[in-house]
Amino acid sequence: MHWPDDVAARYRAAGYWRGETFGGLLRDLAARYGSRPALISPGLPGSPAARWTFRDLDERADRLAAGLHAAGIRHGDRVVLQLPNVPEFHQVCFALFRIGALPVFALPAHRSAEISYFCEFTEATAYICPDEEHKAYAPGTRAFTLADLAGLSAPSGTDPVELPGPGPGPGDLAFLQLSGGSTGLPKLIPRTHDDYIYSFRASAEICELTPESVYLCALPAAHNFPMSSPGVFGALSAGAASVLAPDPSPGTCFPLIERERVTIAALVPPLALVWMDAAASGGHDLSSLEVLQVGGAKFSEEAAKRVGPELGCTLQQVFGMAEGLVNYTRLDDPEDVIVSTQGRPISPDDEILILDNEGNESDHGHLLTRGPYTIRGYWRADEHNRTAFTEDGFYRTGDIVRRAEGGYLVVEGRAKDQINRGGEKIAAEEVENHLLAHPAIRDASVVAVPDPYLGERTRAYLICRGEAPKKAELRAFLRDRGIAAFKIPDMFEFVDAFPQTAVGKVSKRHLRERT
Repeated sequence: MHWPDDVAARYRAAGYWRGETFGGLLRDLAARYGSRPALISPGLPGSPAARWTFRDLDERADRLAAGLHAAGIRHGDRVVLQLPNVPEFHQVCFALFRIGALPVFALPAHRSAEISYFCEFTEATAYICPDEEHKAYAPGTRAFTLADLAGLSAPSGTDPVELPGPGPGPGDLAFLQLSGGSTGLPKLIPRTHDDYIYSFRASAEICELTPESVYLCALPAAHNFPMSSPGVFGALSAGAASVLAPDPSPGTCFPLIERERVTIAALVPPLALVWMDAAASGGHDLSSLEVLQVGGAKFSEEAAKRVGPELGCTLQQVFGMAEGLVNYTRLDDPEDVIVSTQGRPISPDDEILILDNEGNESDHGHLLTRGPYTIRGYWRADEHNRTAFTEDGFYRTGDIVRRAEGGYLVVEGRAKDQINRGGEKIAAEEVENHLLAHPAIRDASVVAVPDPYLGERTRAYLICRGEAPKKAELRAFLRDRGIAAFKIPDMFEFVDAFPQTAVGKVSKRHLRERT
């Protein structure tokens, strides 16, 4: 995982890595911005409406850190965290950061199949979830609900709570994030305090955040995009407030934008289209919105051209990955650059390597990268790391890109067998494995189907044993298997055989061409 010593020294000398930890950063922000709003929430079940200041967040993180430590959470422990967009999500993050325990970020849509896997694979000490119903997702792992967290907090006080033992260092792991994954269940991405703090601090600067900015967290807070690009962490680092939306619909978000005078929001392309359609009907004052970020999947140029006229704000395209590299169009870029490219990298030390199919350097081909916030390996995945990373540390992203003028990138597809359904990444192999558990299914192949709204939908080609099951039965079967709803195929097609390559493998290219 670690960067070579000489490379790390170069990143420190350049000022990218400042020797900070998350816990120390929040302490400094609380001292600087104390009574300014940090987190604003309209409330959800188990979490009442709230307006937490920077000082509130700091003190609440302290108290919860002490409570979790008293409950047995220790430095180095892994804790699976699955909470919706509520202030307690960030309170838990900073409490675990102060202990030196590692959050493992699960998404609200994950269910028993994913949560039990995360707990088992990471040997998690605990699982933090919204309510009693979720506890069943992780049998055998100690679980804390939102109600439990309230009880763990010590009485309020103004002095920092001292935890025993050494705290985490800036080069230590801060958390484990989920990869989009192209095969099987997600791999885990190890991020350090140094590298991740740099990524969101630099992102906040690129996005021109100030203490007067108001960021709307409309996507699930555990996603890398609304966490650090610049996300809530980036907003905090700039002294700005973040509004936590319970869901990303216009019906929920437009009143929040109007009431809280939101200046910047982030969406995936399908939601951007919904917002533009909803804005046309009027009814809410969106005049405070200065920037709409769109990322997570390719945003078509025609749709990109609509953002300014229909929402009255500047579009910022964002192309990145939880493994590291993030690209932005800049707010002062020419309109043609903003609508036709996916931006350029955060850092002068983000190294971009584009290779053609023969492995030669090119301006069009497979994207590889390394830099001050791009990991050097997945967590406990030595075999996969040998193919995902080059010997000299470049990460093979799986994206096909074209280099445009000025170092901007245009994303043209992916080499990985991964489906990007409206920004949610689906590993075809994982869904295939669940389908193969059905007694009537002999073989399964899941592919992406182009879709004008979501970018891609999923189609499952199935070879059956005898009579084909009803499609409704298959959907119910997958739901009962406990996988996230967005992973259930949109379409099923029954076939007698799959097309094959010359070496006898299933030709997914030919299956995709059938659609």
